[in-house]
Amino acid sequence: MGVVSRPSGSPVPAAPSVTGSGAGEKGLKGGALGLFSSVAIGLASTAPAYSLAATLGLIVAGVGLQAPIITILAFIPMLLIAYAYKELNASDPDCGTTFTWAARAFGPRTGWMGGWGIIVADIIVMANLAQIAGIYGFRLIGLESLAGNKVWTTLAGVVWIIVMTLICYIGIEISAALQRWLLCVEIAVLVLFSVTALVKTYWSNPPPTAVHISASWFNPFNVPSASALTAGILAAVFIYWGWDTAVSVNEETADSARTPGRAAVISTVLLLIIYALVATSAQAFAGVGTDGIGLANPDNSGDVLSGLGNAVFGSTGLGWFLTKLLIFMVLTSSAASTQTTILPTARTSFSMATHRALPEQFGRVHPKFLTPTWSTVGMGIASIAFYVLLTAISGNVLADSIASVGLGIAFYYGLTGFACVWYYRRVLTRSTRDFVFKGLAPGLGGLSLLYFFCYGAFDVYAKPDFGATSIDLPVFGQTGGVTVIGLGALVLGAVLMLIQWAVQGSWFRNPDVPVSAADPADAP
Repeated sequence: MGVVSRPSGSPVPAAPSVTGSGAGEKGLKGGALGLFSSVAIGLASTAPAYSLAATLGLIVAGVGLQAPIITILAFIPMLLIAYAYKELNASDPDCGTTFTWAARAFGPRTGWMGGWGIIVADIIVMANLAQIAGIYGFRLIGLESLAGNKVWTTLAGVVWIIVMTLICYIGIEISAALQRWLLCVEIAVLVLFSVTALVKTYWSNPPPTAVHISASWFNPFNVPSASALTAGILAAVFIYWGWDTAVSVNEETADSARTPGRAAVISTVLLLIIYALVATSAQAFAGVGTDGIGLANPDNSGDVLSGLGNAVFGSTGLGWFLTKLLIFMVLTSSAASTQTTILPTARTSFSMATHRALPEQFGRVHPKFLTPTWSTVGMGIASIAFYVLLTAISGNVLADSIASVGLGIAFYYGLTGFACVWYYRRVLTRSTRDFVFKGLAPGLGGLSLLYFFCYGAFDVYAKPDFGATSIDLPVFGQTGGVTVIGLGALVLGAVLMLIQWAVQGSWFRNPDVPVSAADPADAP
């Protein structure tokens, strides 16, 4: 992978050594990331500041004072699935992740649908990330009129996607370095926000909305109903989504069989700490009222943090600066997540192409940067097209498409859990560790996400009054737009899969890989 010299002495990059479609054979830049960079990418992909800003108000509106326990309970299925990723990656560190593992466990068609679940969820969420980045960019510099202008925010969002696509195109190491800096500042600001809110709640002029922390906040049995509990967890699952990016870059990570899986588990645990701290402190300071800074105020439901910034930090002097910094963190959080959303999608489509499940052009690697070329640029173009199209059609359709992302997440995360159980089925009784981490934990994670998927798709999201749109479907009648978009995207994937199968024929070249190179007895 080095450089060769022309007679004139100017270096030109050597072509990547592509020896096959298996893990480590595709020509990506191996050993470029360590554990810290992998954890940073996993955390940044979840966009902690943005996720809290966009979701905390919705959780509070549904479950009231029990919002902190909801954010904690949503962590459980994520941790269980993180162990599925860890165990599968230890055997087969392929950047196709769910696509590759589900294909090995259940066959190429199921694997294709797993890969499509990743792609469609990432493309849909890119629209919202780009929009938030555009709005906050204008808000940061005081251009509120432009922040409320659809044309200007769309243009700014497109620019963000282009910039982040370019960064992903020119190298994984540059992407990781940017993520490390942004993430450190983001977490520091969120911790400062939380500590300041708690100090003001207990010791320094608490606002009228303030309520002291109570043990009842952490009792899930105080949630008004089982449906409210499930809907709250379904919403909270979204704020954890993204840590799997740390595994998607496994072929570019040092010790690819161990580091990505460890990074995935560490990322989910750190997210739990961050979310529990911010949710508890924000609720203590602002309360759960529907007026003013109350977290259940519908006017603030899409962005609770910027509304709390002035109240927590103040609007003059250092407080003004910290408030602006908080807004900047939501901006950079969405921008960073834009970048780290491109990474897994590009690598999923890249792996699918190397296994002939997508056109071969998507399997090309840049000779100098050693990054996927067509897959990275294609992700950027698809995201821009989807974003501009939905913005032009209706802001309501765009909003419902974002809500539908939860179905895509539950689909491919749950499929990964089941794939782990089936992949290791013949060694589950070998030891307690194998049974728990290769079978029980992934299986429970898969079952819980299957439940959330079915409950969300056929009960919560399907109601005509849920979300901003509804569609009159034959046989089913009026159906919520969130369900139509979410399930429709998966049905579209099935159609595309059958078309690719008809054109290409059978795919997935090297399915017979040992479950563990270190221990051949693991082979299924």
